Amino acid sequence: MKQLIIILFFPVFIFAQKTAILKGKVTDRNNNPIENVAITYSDKGTTSDKNGNYKLSIPIHKTTVVTFSHISFEKKIKKFTARGTKTFNYFPKLEALDKNLKEVVVKNRKKEAQGMLKIDSKKMNNLIGANAGVENILMTLPGVNNNNELSTQYNVRGGNFDENLVYVNGIEVYRPFLIRSGQQEGLSFINSQMVQNINFSAGGFQARYGDRLSSVLDITYRKPQSFKAQIDLSLLGANISVENSYLNNQLNVIVGVRYRDNSLFVNNKQTEVNFRPQFTDFQTYLSYKYSNKLTLNFLSNFSLNKYNYKPLTRKTRFGGFVNPIELVVFYQGQEKDEFKTLFGAFSADYKINENLKLTGTISSFNTQEEEYFDIAAAYNLGEINTSAGSENFGEVEFSQGIGSQINHARNDLDALINAIQIRASLKKGKNEWQAGIKYQTENIRDKINEWEIIDSVGFSVRPPNSLINNQPYESYSGPIEPYQNVKAKNTIDTKRITGFVQLSRKTFIENHELWMNFGVRVHHWNIKANALNQKSNTVISPRIQLAIKPNWNADMLFRLSGGWYAQPPFYKEFRGYDGLVNPDVKAQKSIHIVTGNDYSFKLWNRPFKLTTEIYRSEER
Repeated sequence: MKQLIIILFFPVFIFAQKTAILKGKVTDRNNNPIENVAITYSDKGTTSDKNGNYKLSIPIHKTTVVTFSHISFEKKIKKFTARGTKTFNYFPKLEALDKNLKEVVVKNRKKEAQGMLKIDSKKMNNLIGANAGVENILMTLPGVNNNNELSTQYNVRGGNFDENLVYVNGIEVYRPFLIRSGQQEGLSFINSQMVQNINFSAGGFQARYGDRLSSVLDITYRKPQSFKAQIDLSLLGANISVENSYLNNQLNVIVGVRYRDNSLFVNNKQTEVNFRPQFTDFQTYLSYKYSNKLTLNFLSNFSLNKYNYKPLTRKTRFGGFVNPIELVVFYQGQEKDEFKTLFGAFSADYKINENLKLTGTISSFNTQEEEYFDIAAAYNLGEINTSAGSENFGEVEFSQGIGSQINHARNDLDALINAIQIRASLKKGKNEWQAGIKYQTENIRDKINEWEIIDSVGFSVRPPNSLINNQPYESYSGPIEPYQNVKAKNTIDTKRITGFVQLSRKTFIENHELWMNFGVRVHHWNIKANALNQKSNTVISPRIQLAIKPNWNADMLFRLSGGWYAQPPFYKEFRGYDGLVNPDVKAQKSIHIVTGNDYSFKLWNRPFKLTTEIYRSEER
């Protein structure tokens, strides 16, 4: 009886074992799932679900040709040979079906119409420089320059480096205040390995951007879709970044760490020094898609810049062959500076519907800066022996002047900036309205104790604009004072309210495309310095942009923008060279007029773009 049961069920068992399972997930090149992909072979098949997942039974011991097809993507064909009854995993990536549209070129000219230049982020890796990164690309643009290859600061059209706005994912970022402007500087805030998009405007920008006079640099950090790690090592330091996505691509995380030591650069100069400028930077960007309407974002940065400077000697020769002079300086002492900054910002993007979007941001920035030095210098200025037959040829044989100098500083600064901001964007027909309001508080505590003594040939050099000294013909009875002496202790509390509203519209005049933008920005601030009376001020900044793309055979775009721009005073403007705070400082004002033309064409089978621009700025 048992043998009969086995014989009856054996064919059924054999039939059940003749198939294997093929399963996986169908995605596009950006790892987004594709729904309703037809997965077929012969006359059998299935389709992928809304998450791109599929499951298909295929025969064993034979080659099966499986086809993945979708109306919007290129067809993909794959052969499978199942040796046994097991499960195969296959994750195909389909390319968008765009080959048939090569002759139809559709360009989005919105950024160009706004006066924003979109820069390819891949170019950052192709430019070589002392400070490779985004700022290195900006130096190649017309009107942008700097006066120090070791600096990431830049000037736009003759402006100051403090007149440039920098945004990362819509959040305004700050640089360290730098007690001695331009002498100490660390890494740029922007981590080049985390960048996805770069947009730059050199004037005439919209009202939604903040209150600066020169330029706007708008950076977007990417949202990773899969695991990726980058390591960049050199004799100057390292840059490491790691990124990944979690929770079915709902959580995107990217982390970057940078370290740099500029000793190889700064030690190769006329002054013999022991100099170790070391910079460390840690950044994190997280984005969590809570739902189809709500996305939460977090951006943080920690940087620590240290400067250990110990000058030893300096020898400089100048003058002609007839009367060469040599300056020799011997140093004692050292300088130790430390700049520590912390930044954190939390934002939430809420999409009420397809036309209305709200964004809320809370941010905090703290910088703690120390500048301590005691350096004594003694110099000798002498004539060089130019007699070719002399045994002392090329050596100093006569001293024209001797002297000494002592520099001392104990400077401290602690600044805390907190801000909360709400923005709204509404699309209605051809119009797009944007508005926002921001409240910001600034608490800055500053202590300065700095002096300088200069001794020339045994005489103490008095400060500029001091009493006339007729020694040795007349005895001098005044007090002996340092050449420079600054002592101050300041506490500055500032409250700011800023807001803007702007209207953008794209329309047609016959067959010509026309972009228009009208906006106004308001900035009100209240400052209280050293418990004195409060001072308030308000500035209004109207702005306008017009752009037209004629329906010509030539690909041309004409732009016109302008407005009344204002830059309210910040910490550096409030504090004078004597260390005292002047709360009555007014905002810098300037009228911008920018007109330009962009002509895109092909030459030698390569794309070219010719940009012509006329810029005028009138300070008020």
